[in-house]
Amino acid sequence: MTQHTDVVVIGGGYAGVMAANRLTRRDGVTVTLINPRANFVERIRLHQLAAGTDDAVVEYREVLAEGVRLVVDTVTRINAAERSVTPGTGTPIGYDYLVYAVGSGSADLLVPGAAEFAYPITTLEETQRLRPVLDAAAPTAAVTVVGAGPTGIETAAELAEQGRRVTLVCGGVLGPYLHARGRRSVAGRMAELGVTVLDGPGTKVTAVTRDAVRLADGREVASEVTIWTAGFGVPDLAARSGLSTDALGRLLTDETLTSVDDDRVVAAGDSAAPSDLPLRMSCQAAMPLGARAADTVLSRIDGERPSTLNQVFAGQCISLGRRAGIFQFAHKNDVALWFHVAGRPGAKLKELVCKGTVKHLADEAGKPGSYGLHRVSGGDQRGKRLRAERGGTAATADRSA
Repeated sequence: MTQHTDVVVIGGGYAGVMAANRLTRRDGVTVTLINPRANFVERIRLHQLAAGTDDAVVEYREVLAEGVRLVVDTVTRINAAERSVTPGTGTPIGYDYLVYAVGSGSADLLVPGAAEFAYPITTLEETQRLRPVLDAAAPTAAVTVVGAGPTGIETAAELAEQGRRVTLVCGGVLGPYLHARGRRSVAGRMAELGVTVLDGPGTKVTAVTRDAVRLADGREVASEVTIWTAGFGVPDLAARSGLSTDALGRLLTDETLTSVDDDRVVAAGDSAAPSDLPLRMSCQAAMPLGARAADTVLSRIDGERPSTLNQVFAGQCISLGRRAGIFQFAHKNDVALWFHVAGRPGAKLKELVCKGTVKHLADEAGKPGSYGLHRVSGGDQRGKRLRAERGGTAATADRSA
């Protein structure tokens, strides 16, 4: 007789969908995915939603395995002792194993005036709130984008390509992840598009008003629409539920993505902090983490020791409007290399990656267990870093279910 196991996945983003799909490979495992939205959000296209060049939404039937039960709701609490979660409806849903994949959102807008006058675009709902504001603004209206990471760069370029008058306030360095060569390439494209780039130590935003952004060096930048892309935060569900988290609120796990508090709880994606050394928040990390989390659960069901994290990175791809982009290659430990692909080839690579993420999820839905990028050999870069930071020992797990 096949043992029956109930697995609940909280969060239907890149990590949660990958985990849910992969778990259906095992007979006797019932998978329930709880997500506040009825559609899958292509978060890496939200800057396109802001500019009106894509809706950034895919129907779950295109990426979610048929065997996964979708519950459209928000989890308000995890009761690890009773192995249940409480959705907004108030009726608890029990589990044998829980995959915590709640993702990330905008950081708290603590800068004076930011919460009242700036528009974050980290979530679908935030970006949908911005869209009509941009539509109502005159084509010549001053638009200020705060934050010069990938989202800020992509948003500034997307809007400028449409003829918008855009200022990008970096708060430091333009594209801090990029190699110096890649940074110069991005700066050149911004100049072509007419984007005013304000970078350097005096460009941190100190206040936002209805029609301006004030900087640390005393400058005031006129802004009829202010878009905020600086910083990420994570939901406080784990902390509210009494589970151990890092300083940002990500669930603390070992290197198998198992909670340090409970071996029936596994984390994946932006909301996971393996060994208190979380990976860069990205879909590039989220999908392999989702696959690893599913494999950890299946190993525990079988009474086997789960494999540890083996995460590698290829680099970072950034769109610079619809006609240009940059693919910044990196070492497997996520340190940028000198080599990059820019211009139209960079745009094509970026679009290939965007379509590829959806295809990976759809392929895993159709053939659970087929995804294998979380098992790509990357040497022992992460292990070396852990041992260096922890005096010779890396965190692993040897617990049974």
